[in-house]
Amino acid sequence: MIIVIACCFISLVIGLSLMMSYELRIKAHEFIGNLLPQSKKKLMNARNFAQQMNYATSSKQTQSHWHLQQWWILIAGFFLLSSVLIFAFTRPINPTKVEADYLKKVDPQIYALLNGEVLTAPPTIDESLIDAAITEAIQMEKANSINPQINAPIYTNNKSEAAESHSHYDTAMIDRKWIKMHPRYKQRLLMVFKIMKERHGYEMVLLEGYRSPERQTRLSGNAATTLAKAYQSYHQFGLAADVAFKRNGKVVISERDPWAWQGYKLYGEVAESVGLTWGGRWTKIHDYGHTEFRMPGLRKNRESADQLIAEAQGQEQIMANNTN
Repeated sequence: MIIVIACCFISLVIGLSLMMSYELRIKAHEFIGNLLPQSKKKLMNARNFAQQMNYATSSKQTQSHWHLQQWWILIAGFFLLSSVLIFAFTRPINPTKVEADYLKKVDPQIYALLNGEVLTAPPTIDESLIDAAITEAIQMEKANSINPQINAPIYTNNKSEAAESHSHYDTAMIDRKWIKMHPRYKQRLLMVFKIMKERHGYEMVLLEGYRSPERQTRLSGNAATTLAKAYQSYHQFGLAADVAFKRNGKVVISERDPWAWQGYKLYGEVAESVGLTWGGRWTKIHDYGHTEFRMPGLRKNRESADQLIAEAQGQEQIMANNTN
């Protein structure tokens, strides 16, 4: 209705202007007079082109006018090529943009720390390297029980159970992949990895990220390893991980190694600087390779765990699709 009123008002204004101005009427007449011959000329050109196209489609003109007869193929090819070029130039260069946008919305703190740069997870560590590191750690624990070192830190409060505590890395139920780790924790941990490498010269590896409730229940049977039962640990929510170091191509787990012990202390400082909780500060069990993100408002139950893991996997799937 408003459009009709506006059109009527404009028409009235134009009509009154033409009626009141002789010069305006002369100019309007000249404009229309010039416009009609041009329109007639264009109409004639279009008619001639249509006649030429009709003539070109004759079977007798196949050799000389094939490009006109197959015009639809040429147009389809042009649009196909154009669509490929448009897709190539408009496709996101960085597949992690999806995760960056997510963090910018739900976790502006970590997004600001990352300065807009979403980090990519490293490849999964070779199992044989971890097996060798476990064996070496157990041997160091046994040697220390025979000849204790005065300043050597202990992994648990019970020295007799120290060697056994390393066995929680050696199981078929372990998950060393990053896909189930929630972006809000994963990006913090990857930032810690980057700082440890660039600032302190420590290359870090992931020993365990997500942990199933079944595995958590099994581990809770050993008080030297963990006191948390299923859904009491942040591992079940993709918000915790256990890490170690890599030196000269070998994984080092034991904190009785002086170089590794210094690395664990630096790791704790860096992790806490980006908002993570470090297991080395705990009083009952010292878990120097453990960090977790205590997400505000998180309810520790199966529903929350399923939701966070699904959200993490959904982000990974979107990124994978963009990469492919």
